[in-house]
Amino acid sequence: MSLNLSFTRHALQFKFDARTSRGAISEHVAYYLRAWDTDSPDVFGLGECAPLAGLSVDYRPDLEEKLQQVVQLVNSGKMAQHSASGYLQELELQDWPALYFALETALLNLQQGGGWQLHNNGFSRSEEGIPINGLIWMGDKKFMQEQIEQKLKAGYTCLKLKIGSLDFTTELELLQSIREVAPGNSLTVRVDANGAFTPQEAFKKLERLAKYDLHSIEQPIRQGQHEEMAQLCAYTPVPVALDEELIGVQGSTAKAALLDTIKPQYIILKPTLVGGMAASAEWIQLAENRSIGWWVTSALESNIGLNAISQFTAQYNVAMPQGLGTGQLYHNNIPSPLQIEHGALWFRPTT
Repeated sequence: MSLNLSFTRHALQFKFDARTSRGAISEHVAYYLRAWDTDSPDVFGLGECAPLAGLSVDYRPDLEEKLQQVVQLVNSGKMAQHSASGYLQELELQDWPALYFALETALLNLQQGGGWQLHNNGFSRSEEGIPINGLIWMGDKKFMQEQIEQKLKAGYTCLKLKIGSLDFTTELELLQSIREVAPGNSLTVRVDANGAFTPQEAFKKLERLAKYDLHSIEQPIRQGQHEEMAQLCAYTPVPVALDEELIGVQGSTAKAALLDTIKPQYIILKPTLVGGMAASAEWIQLAENRSIGWWVTSALESNIGLNAISQFTAQYNVAMPQGLGTGQLYHNNIPSPLQIEHGALWFRPTT
């Protein structure tokens, strides 16, 4: 393989200010990495590098400079390795998880002949859909209620609510309104606190949340508080899913130690944040060895990244709703074959 790389910058514009407990964002910058073989320049693979402010370890002012360095190094032809795995290892991108994911994806896409193809499975052959949760974004009570009504009408059987920005009583009222029209046996409800609770208040809030028959709560307290999180997971009335807690944890030894210390009920995998598909697969294996549940979630990628994450997820026999979508948040997303039908994601290429 005589590999060539290039990249382009694309500023994704939200249709509304996307709010989390860390604040609101109206723009998300993605870099598209293009990979091709010198002998076949018309066939290329694409990958997306789109780290998130406040979360990604490689959301840094020198990211673009790093992208340029990687492109120049590969294009120079001076690297010792000339295979996909060789390039990934030699570039040493452990501290650049979003960039690693982009290069990993671009190389896999190139190996599969370009287009939208990364894996050959029931999803990529348009034979099977992936069950997904409907995401309810933070906002005022009216905005959140409108989203809930839309998702229920669209046929979702699993909703995920971002909590932690409204008054807690108001958030409980929203959960109560959901349960009044959709009991636990007909609708699965997840909540995501994004670390908004303090360790001192978390257990009491979990007790109140438990009344609404919740599937799980993501990251109830801020990451890095392993002892406090372990205590919550041991006694929680609502199953706990680790999310931000996984960011920056590298190597199987460190990953296993985290799971063995905290003993969560679930983990949530975001390839952009944890270092790509191979890293996510390692987390999955470690979790399954410990009877810890898992699901995969996108991290506001455009449709380039979403497609890659979806096809990776479909490599597993998933029955639990995943945190995927079609990038409908953006005015200027990349058109793609991803479609949502009755609470499931489908791959529907036109040709």
